[in-house]
Formats: sequence, C-alpha cells, structure tokens
Amino acid sequence: MSLTSHSPVLTTLAAATSGVSRSKAPLLAFDVLEGESWDRLVSGFYGVCQEQLYAYARRRWPGVTLEPVLFSDGGEPVGGALVMLQRLPLGVATVALVKWGPFLARNAGGDNAALMARMADKLVAEYARKRKMMLSIMPPVAAGAVDPVAQMLSERGFKPGVRVKHPMRYVVDVTPDDETRLAAFNQKWRYNLRKAMKAGLEFTVGGPDDIARFMTLYRAMSVRKLFPDYSGIDTLNGLMNMPDGTARPELFFVSQGDRTVAGAAIFTAGNTACYLYGATDDAALDLRAGYLLHWHIIRWLRDNTRAELYDLGGTDGFAGLHQFKSGMVGEAGHISPLAPTMNYASHWPAYAAGTAAYKAREMLTRSRDAALAGRLELQKRLRTLVRIDSKS
Repeated sequence: MSLTSHSPVLTTLAAATSGVSRSKAPLLAFDVLEGESWDRLVSGFYGVCQEQLYAYARRRWPGVTLEPVLFSDGGEPVGGALVMLQRLPLGVATVALVKWGPFLARNAGGDNAALMARMADKLVAEYARKRKMMLSIMPPVAAGAVDPVAQMLSERGFKPGVRVKHPMRYVVDVTPDDETRLAAFNQKWRYNLRKAMKAGLEFTVGGPDDIARFMTLYRAMSVRKLFPDYSGIDTLNGLMNMPDGTARPELFFVSQGDRTVAGAAIFTAGNTACYLYGATDDAALDLRAGYLLHWHIIRWLRDNTRAELYDLGGTDGFAGLHQFKSGMVGEAGHISPLAPTMNYASHWPAYAAGTAAYKAREMLTRSRDAALAGRLELQKRLRTLVRIDSKS
C-alpha cells in the first residue's frame, strides 16, 4: 500500500466549510495523453511541477496507474493534472490522487481561481461520480495560513485528510535585483554568504552528462550522514534523460579547485522552481559552500527562467535546515504550510475504504520511521565507538 505519501499525520482544515458548490460554467473538455507526449506538452505550462511529470511519477510511484489529463476550453489547453490511480487491496475501491495539482497552462490573472475550480469540478465528475473512486487532491504550497485551492475544494464538499509530518515549506522570491535580494536575507545568512565569497569557491552550471558527478557526491554524503533517505533520488536519472526543450532539471555545483564540494538538482520549469536534491562533502560546512550555491542559483533562476519563486521544500524537523532556509527566505518570500490532502467521494464505500487505507498507511509509516531511527542511532553509536577505539 503506497498512497504516495510520506510520514503522514491526520489533520483537519480549520477553514473548512460545509455544503457543496460548483462553478456554473460548463465542464471543461478532458483528454488522457500518453506519458512522453504529456511531458513535452506541459513542460511549457505556467504551473507545472516535478510531481506532475510522467518521467518523475512513473519512477517515484511504480505501483500506481498514471493518467495524464489535459483540460481544454473551446479547443484551447487551460491546464492539466497527472492523476495517480491506486487500487486498494482486494479491489474494494480505487483512490485517484493528484499531487500538487491541478495546474494552469498559463497565468490567466483574475481567471486563475475560476479555472482551478472548473478543473476540480471536472475531476469530481470523472473520477468521483462516473468512476466511483475517492478523489484526493494535494494542493501546492501557497502563501498564507489558508490555502486558496484547499478552501475552494472545501467549499465543494472535499474533506481534509492527511498532511505531511512537517508541513512548513520555505519559498524564496527570486525576482529582486542583487542588492535588494542581499538585503532581504537575514543578517546571519548574509554573513555566511560573504565568508563563502572569500573562500576561493567556483560556481558552475552542469549539464545532463554531469549526473554521475552529482550522484558520486550524493552517495558519499549519504554514507557519511547516515540519514533516512525518502527523497526519491532514483528518479533523477529519468528526469535528466528528458530531451532538450522539456522540463529537465538543471544541475549546479560549487568547487574548490578540482574538488566538488556542493551540488544541487533544481526543477526550473514553470513559475515556481523547486529544490529537488542536494549534496555536500565534508569541507562544505566550513567553507559555507551551500550559501554560495543557493545565492548563484537564485540569480541564475532570475536571469534564465520565468520562475518568480524558488521552493526550497521542508526541513523534516531539523533545526539546522530551518535556520538555513528561513534565513534565505528572509524578507522576500514566504514560509507557509502545505494544505492537507483534500478528499471527495460521492459513493460512501469508496470514501470509507480510502480513509481506512490512509489510516493504515499512517500506522505503517510511523512504525517504519521508529524502527529506522533506532537503527540509525545504533549505527552512529557504533561508528563513534570505532573512532574512539582507533585513537586509543
């Protein structure tokens, strides 16, 4: 049982409302595309993100059926949603899950909210009513305590379900000029960046052929830090194999001489860039290499993409990551929670089975996390004992 969620906890949406509403506009046209055709098409969409790419999802969630859905109005594409179909044990029901979607093809300004509502209505009509599934939508992060997409779904009868264990997301505004952006970092972040600028480090933009360079750095970091890795790093090869002109990520590196000390894989399509994976070596902390790396990534995104925001992701509860990411956001960006997954079913057996599956997934995840944390702690203690013994 996957339900494509990590370390979920049950939660409620404080702003939830009762009743069901629906746009008075006619339902949008609905077409299911082939995976590779989908990736080529939506790479140019305004709201595209990595979770909505076929190349990412088919490797990240191999146990689900993927339906890339294109919405159009009067023959014009207006948005899309990669729908993941999770058949529950014994075939009792199916959950149709949309992660960080649906998303818009273009920035329609004042019509954005109406288009999002019409896409939600079409998903309800197709998956909840016609196919009798439980429809689950995980909205992307939005500034503020109340997520507008979650609120819109709540007004349509969706109910809040699971939320990721550490929901806060750190989002940087990449549009300011260098002077304004520097001033927006908090004081400690600026201090560390200036130290990094004096350390003789070099920033470079890599290409698809540099995937081996990045993975060497990443594997060495994983062995050194002994952290539980739920990142889906095995998706990166597939993403980097996407052809030119698509939403293939970019690789960035910081080096000291011939030694690579830090690297990052960044999703750069759409209006929001996203930090996918990062890696450092032993020297990176003292050199403040991460500060220089992200400073140049922010500048590169501003000058080379249409991105307005840079989503740094969460912290998994690590205080050091909170300090680093919150300092980078500073006064230009926002720190906001991901909304809970919003669930809708017009047939009660589907809702009951889907809700039970999410609860079972929560219990399994908690048990897994506890067992893994215990094993990693034991490994760290054994490593410490070996070091002490080798010095005696």
